[in-house]
Amino acid sequence: MKAAVFEGNGKLTIKDVSEPKLTKATDALIRVKGVGICGTDLHILQVPPAHPAKLNNILGHEFTGEIVELGSEVQGFSVGERVLIDPHPGCGVCDECRRGYPDNCIPLYEECEEPGHPNTIGIFSPGAYTKYVIVPRQSLYKIDPKVPVKIAALAEPLSCVVNATEKLKVTPGQYVVILGAGPIGLLFTMLMKANGASKIIVSEPAKFRREAAIGCGADIVVDPKQEDISEVVAREMGKGADVCIEAVGPLLPLAIMLVRAGGKVLQFGHDETVKPAIPVGVMLKKEVEIYGAFIGKQSFEKTVRIMESGKLPLEKVVSHTLPLSRIHEGIDKLRKGEGLKIIIMPEDA
Repeated sequence: MKAAVFEGNGKLTIKDVSEPKLTKATDALIRVKGVGICGTDLHILQVPPAHPAKLNNILGHEFTGEIVELGSEVQGFSVGERVLIDPHPGCGVCDECRRGYPDNCIPLYEECEEPGHPNTIGIFSPGAYTKYVIVPRQSLYKIDPKVPVKIAALAEPLSCVVNATEKLKVTPGQYVVILGAGPIGLLFTMLMKANGASKIIVSEPAKFRREAAIGCGADIVVDPKQEDISEVVAREMGKGADVCIEAVGPLLPLAIMLVRAGGKVLQFGHDETVKPAIPVGVMLKKEVEIYGAFIGKQSFEKTVRIMESGKLPLEKVVSHTLPLSRIHEGIDKLRKGEGLKIIIMPEDA
């Protein structure tokens, strides 16, 4: 079968690899139906890399598929069922999992060759830019086959956004600012609107992304290259936003400045190469609450329900679907800022 393999130094090569075989009774063999190109993949493929990954590994961690074969100990699933995949398979029994933080599963981190990182499928173990992949039982979540593949492939990023949204406890009537209108920023926009935010301002330099933000529920969009976002927030929200979501990476200082006294800031954008200077005095004086959020294992069941309900315009996040043979075209589009979420359909693998 064909697979997109990370060979280091920014190189992703489509090559022939052997089809995986089940060896563990607790695993499942999945035929990949769709897999999203993630911003993390772009970071891995930078030179030098902005995120580590295992060399000679098949990338692709945002995926959905169909069960082809089940290990003898996998219960509750059947061959032929459509599933979402959580690429961060926590053990469920360690201290961190049992106290409600499966994203920090101790074995998940201990098994990774890169200290401080989870052993993510598609980053540190074989992933989904191919035809078949093996995953553990705890990664499987059933999804109604009526949900389109390109929507189901959004499960991993949507679960992360659902997890982060729950921390903020946004209530009807609140003002929200979102910095960045990439796929993550757009998913946040949808959920903030669904939670009853009365006014949502989205800041994004790319015109087509600003237009997408309007379609996802933004009330006002701002080009930060043309307008001062601080002035727009002051004009539209008075003393500031109740909530500011940083979905870019280096803008935490700005987010702190944009919220009112007692406001909440969510740092979701992730760039390990950036260490912004925090306005500590402002943060303390305004008593700003700052939240961090990472992956969303505990939110997958809710993610399934959201997708099956059809109540969010998730299709607006997907700009392209491409076969595996054109994955480099998709990567180039994202690097040039010409796409949102691009879904790879590995039918030609």
